[in-house]
Amino acid sequence: MPSSAPVMSTRPVVLGLSCGIMPQDPTRTLFKGKPLHYGEGHLSEAVARAGALPVLLPALADAARLAALMHLCDGLVLSGGTDVSPQTYGEQPLDPAWAGDPERDTYERALIAAALAAHKPILGVCRGAQIVNAALGGTLYQDIGAQVQGSLRHRDWDRYDANGHLVTLAAGSWLAGIHGAGDMPVNSVHHQAIREVASNLRGVAVAPDGVVEAVEGTDDGQFIVGVQWHPEWQSGSLPRAPGDELFSAFVAVVAQRRGPPRAP
Repeated sequence: MPSSAPVMSTRPVVLGLSCGIMPQDPTRTLFKGKPLHYGEGHLSEAVARAGALPVLLPALADAARLAALMHLCDGLVLSGGTDVSPQTYGEQPLDPAWAGDPERDTYERALIAAALAAHKPILGVCRGAQIVNAALGGTLYQDIGAQVQGSLRHRDWDRYDANGHLVTLAAGSWLAGIHGAGDMPVNSVHHQAIREVASNLRGVAVAPDGVVEAVEGTDDGQFIVGVQWHPEWQSGSLPRAPGDELFSAFVAVVAQRRGPPRAP
């Protein structure tokens, strides 16, 4: 179970959140023709409820400035959103609709590199789990329905996060320390998924159809966890594992790893 050790600092834990990117669009009524960097509100609120300060990290083109932003944070949360580009893991799109978001991939890979260089914990949510796996050398299914025979329906646009299924958590994993090993109900809002797990990660949760639903890498001084579901949306009446438990446990890890107390 997550440690209840006190926060090792006089200031709150600060978590940097990656943002979504909307390109310039002359037909958009809001900020016509301007690029937008945005965050989804439930994720920020979930981080705040866990006792940390969420800070949205803008998609700056300069990797050095992104690294400087990451230096100000104690950990990184990679948010959900658009598809990862197949080119990011060495493939070409099998369908033009699966071309993904290479601009966001470049931005988030720079954040991941900066966090890893500083040994700061990383939590990936949905797309976040996919991009951290791809950044570390793993691959993805471009479309589960087309590439996984007999797959579940992992995304239903009309039902959205009301769509869900069980995942099986591996005994001894960090996630099992929070939720318990075995079957757990989660939401499911994705059509891409982890295919080959990166060599320095391990798969720790699978769906009934064998699709990897969570990865962890907690060796060599690093702490990386990626979950395919959206825990920030798991707080309602549907039978889902409480998402706040995961964020609280992650904040506790970040607090323990960020070093000795600092003067006020």
